[in-house]
Amino acid sequence: MFDLPFTFASLKAAYQDGMSPEEVVEEVYRRIDSVGDPGIFLCLFDKEDVLEAARGLGTYDPEKPLWGIPFVVKDNIDVGGKPTTAACPAYEYLAEEDAFVVEKLKSAGALAIGKTNLDQFATGLVGVRSPFQPPKNSVDPEIVPGGSSSGSAVAVGHGIVSFSLGTDTAGSGRVPGALNNIVGLKPTLGALSASGVVPACRTLDTISIFALTVDDAYTAFQAAAGFDEKDAYSRKVAAPPVSGLPPKLKIGIPDAASIEFCGDTLQEQSFKDTVALLKAEGAEIVEVDFTPFYDVAHMLYEGAWVAERHTVIEDLMRDTPEAVHPVTRKIVGAALDLTATDAFRGIYKLKELARKTEPVLAALDLLCVPTMPTFYSVADLEADPVGPNSRNGTYTNFVNLLDMCGLAVPVAPRSDGRPGSVTLLAKAGEDAFLASLGRELEHKAPHTLGATGWALPEIDEAQAAAGAGELAIAVCGAHMSGMALNHELTSRGARFLESTKTSDAYSFYALAGGPPKRPGLVRGKGGSGGNIDLEIWAVPLVEVGGFLAGIPAPLGLGKVELADGRFVTGFMCEAAAVEGADNITGLGSWRKYMADSASLRTGTAAE
Repeated sequence: MFDLPFTFASLKAAYQDGMSPEEVVEEVYRRIDSVGDPGIFLCLFDKEDVLEAARGLGTYDPEKPLWGIPFVVKDNIDVGGKPTTAACPAYEYLAEEDAFVVEKLKSAGALAIGKTNLDQFATGLVGVRSPFQPPKNSVDPEIVPGGSSSGSAVAVGHGIVSFSLGTDTAGSGRVPGALNNIVGLKPTLGALSASGVVPACRTLDTISIFALTVDDAYTAFQAAAGFDEKDAYSRKVAAPPVSGLPPKLKIGIPDAASIEFCGDTLQEQSFKDTVALLKAEGAEIVEVDFTPFYDVAHMLYEGAWVAERHTVIEDLMRDTPEAVHPVTRKIVGAALDLTATDAFRGIYKLKELARKTEPVLAALDLLCVPTMPTFYSVADLEADPVGPNSRNGTYTNFVNLLDMCGLAVPVAPRSDGRPGSVTLLAKAGEDAFLASLGRELEHKAPHTLGATGWALPEIDEAQAAAGAGELAIAVCGAHMSGMALNHELTSRGARFLESTKTSDAYSFYALAGGPPKRPGLVRGKGGSGGNIDLEIWAVPLVEVGGFLAGIPAPLGLGKVELADGRFVTGFMCEAAAVEGADNITGLGSWRKYMADSASLRTGTAAE
């Protein structure tokens, strides 16, 4: 029991074998005592109360995705009947009920253990801006634990609990993950309700999730996600199952002129190694000038958003300023020199800067960045409380301002043994896509889990399928990954399911016209054609109508027979339309046809 990894898969297997949740609770508290770090918790729940909650779960229920899974909550998120402090004793209040997300997690079977330390009022990326004793980094006590969600990340890093809740405005759900060798999931804004959360910047905040693996973090996200009509910023964001990865991915990274490691050559090499791994797996790596993203990042502590932080603690700043941590007081106090006019100017400037990033993001499937440029020690922060914190936000501060989702993924350790980590970033709503890539990446870059020494569990290779509310659609041409019209799927929240082939009953044509060039798939008699390459994508049903409206004649959707005998909805072509078209059945692939056409145009075709 002492060596049982607290991954979801390990716990579920143990429960299926007869272990009780009470035994897990006892082990949680044993691990807390063993770690011996009084800085992790601001409110550790009475063990007898948690044991009672465990007994209340009844017999094992595999239908509850988090049955018997222990978790902790950052102390700016309400747990009913417990104090919320946001790491400021003068701010403390007794929460009357669970935050919306906490209630959903409990309903899914999760067991809340306690509330964790943080940078006061979630203002910081270092984890030492607390009037309480800060927690120690789980991997190396000499380096900062990361903030503002410090205690939440450290608890998972030690394997005390399986997952935890943090919050993220400027990177607080990602940087602590990197520093503690765990996963940090920062969802699309509004996907997780903010009801019952003390805001930092309400327009930019989100609850975040830390876990030992990507699968665990995403499973917790699925259980927590949901529209909350009481939260004006809540959005209906899909949380479908993770999928396989499209064969072609275009990944943007900062170019040589704009990438920043603060002189840390080991961090630079770690990132290069991860990029090389992605490239070896077939991704197209595109170097982009990151200056526009840095310009957006600088806006976070200017004008409107500093003033927004001030709205949360205005009374404290006015009546008892000494109750606010000196660094926090200095940062938020800058709001007093701002006017409403300044705030609007900041909003206008952000919109202008964001527009400059749009064409960059439109040309890519996602971004991959170092989670942070370098490591800082506790001593570094004692010498300079502001500079290292700001540099920790190099690759995080712009993300919420641009309404992107993010996933910090542990990768192979650096050559000095410190944790490796990169962050994957994509457009709002693409959380499942990031999880699909993240779970592949963490297994391609071997590492142990947090500070535990536990091995990464085997990936679940079960083939994804279209779920309720989705339609599986087979595409054979320009809508395939990496092709000209693939954005018409991804922009609608479609997710890749698999690569496959048709049965041999199809002929394949390159139709006249374009650009873009379009294929024609025509069914004949079995054995009279060829096996044509397809990709199958799951498209949200609410988006199918708009997708269909964009399909020009002579193309349409029908039932396509696959090589394994299944039938799926897919692109078909009217037989009459192929007169005069090029028959490319022999190539069996639109990619091959387009590549050969490009070679002919450039004179590089093989002799």
